[in-house]
Amino acid sequence: MPPDPAPDRRSFLKGLAAATGTAALAGCATANSSRTSTNPIIAENAHPGTRDWMLTRTQVDPATRWRCPWIEGFCSKTSVRPGEELTLFVSTHPASEFTVEIFRLGYYGGAGGRRMLQLGPFPGKIQPDPPIGPKRRRDAVWAPSTTFRIPRDWVSGVYLGKLTELNGGIQSYVVFIVRDDRRADFLFQCSDHTWQAYNRWPDHFALYDDGKNEWYWGGGVQVGFNRPYGRYCQIFDAPLSQGSGEFLLWEFPTAFWLEQNGYDVTYTSNQDTHRDPAGLRRARGFLSVGHDEYWTIEMYRNVEAAIRSGVSVAFLSGNTCCGRIALSPDGTGHPDRLFERVGVFGPPGGTRDFVSMQSLPHERPYANELVGAQSTGPVTGGADWTCVLPDHWLFAGTGMRRGDSIPGIVGWEWHGDPAPIPGLEVVASGPTQDAPGKPNGGTFTATVYPGPRGNIVFNAATIWWGDGLSEPPGYLRPKVYTAPQGPDPRVQQITRNLLARMQSPAV
Repeated sequence: MPPDPAPDRRSFLKGLAAATGTAALAGCATANSSRTSTNPIIAENAHPGTRDWMLTRTQVDPATRWRCPWIEGFCSKTSVRPGEELTLFVSTHPASEFTVEIFRLGYYGGAGGRRMLQLGPFPGKIQPDPPIGPKRRRDAVWAPSTTFRIPRDWVSGVYLGKLTELNGGIQSYVVFIVRDDRRADFLFQCSDHTWQAYNRWPDHFALYDDGKNEWYWGGGVQVGFNRPYGRYCQIFDAPLSQGSGEFLLWEFPTAFWLEQNGYDVTYTSNQDTHRDPAGLRRARGFLSVGHDEYWTIEMYRNVEAAIRSGVSVAFLSGNTCCGRIALSPDGTGHPDRLFERVGVFGPPGGTRDFVSMQSLPHERPYANELVGAQSTGPVTGGADWTCVLPDHWLFAGTGMRRGDSIPGIVGWEWHGDPAPIPGLEVVASGPTQDAPGKPNGGTFTATVYPGPRGNIVFNAATIWWGDGLSEPPGYLRPKVYTAPQGPDPRVQQITRNLLARMQSPAV
């Protein structure tokens, strides 16, 4: 069907934006009608916010390309419960006193963060670069800089520690997740395995570098959490996210929008999904967000079991569950601090494999048997997210018709090759491209399939879904292969429809 004339389309979008904006203001009570009185997200976001969580001065050492040696650090745990202790390991080069400000990220009236705690000043020192260990791992054994106990009243969320050295005022982050064990509507999983896989700190030591090729995709390379996060190494230059992994780039827009709209959400890490299968069943819906590439077989089986038990899942992510990893203890025996690739969650040749990727086992279970679709050749690219099933409940209230598209939101990695799951429906699909007018032979496929207890599994088939939901302070819009256009009332309405169905499964 040919597109509507531009003036009509703009008028429609303007009207829909007004309608959905009104719905957002009323949506806190509506979206959480059964749990509003016990939803801590609404109360938390009533606190005054601040933009002081944002870095204002950071530097990257050009000799390493990725690190900020003036001040950098990491945490003893990827996720921590209130009441537990967290240790920070910080290095300053040259030695300098430093401070730590802890912020929780959320909506907070649009400011994006709330100051929770001020620590220091502390006497900084140069911490040693770790030796290159077996399988090229860099496992830093640093002296603790400070240990503090997570206050009992801290609400689950993603927390940034803003590190500032006092000689020159240079800054970077540490990042950690505060999790809880309460029942909630939605469990937001942070993709911290993938953050670490792409972390090149101190220079060329990502999971992707075997010492010969900086985009290696085989086995025999190990990375770990005992090191700072360097500057992100793909798509765009983002030094003001130094130390925060990929959260600010691909996940924060979704978290910002969820909290803006008062959804009852609690936060966990990939590592929690790996080791806490019972914890997945405390939510009505599980959310995989952003760039969620690296999974263990335990993660796969735990999410699969949660679906069987009636939990709905939304893969608001791309390249999801592609690389299979195995976790192991670090050099001092702390569990699950190191990992390496051990396989691919897909069929041989299914991703038009990199040469090194062919050396890894490709065996079931495949990602599409869980997600609905999976990474497939040529893996990278972009596209408009094009509706192919307009009468589906997912599109209610959007005005979308068959062939209508949300421009540029598919990228930079996506899902195709839908699995033959009974009841699976393809809701959006289209060809991918290397650049406008340059198709690359791929086809993205967004899907929905029914679970066994009235629950559902949705696959958005893109890393960039959050771009259509919000643009928090400091957010950088990606542009590669294609260019998403930012918050779109249709993406917001589709997501509202999806979350409403996950909150109230069909029976």
